[in-house]
Amino acid sequence: MYHDQALIPLKALHFEDGVNVTLGLPIIRTAPDHGTAFDIAGQDRADPRPMASAIRMAAYCSANRELVE
Repeated sequence: MYHDQALIPLKALHFEDGVNVTLGLPIIRTAPDHGTAFDIAGQDRADPRPMASAIRMAAYCSANRELVE
């Protein structure tokens, strides 16, 4: 199974708050799970909730970093 196939149910259920976390890096890296949304860029239609979820996840990972190192 490819990772894109596994993301289909996640995006279907949690499009507004799904977060991608990249593990194994020396830095904390999170991103909204939906992608770049180039089709609506510059149209003032973007939903800020996915980015807010990614920022909250990065803060959580930072606060609990010693638990995963």
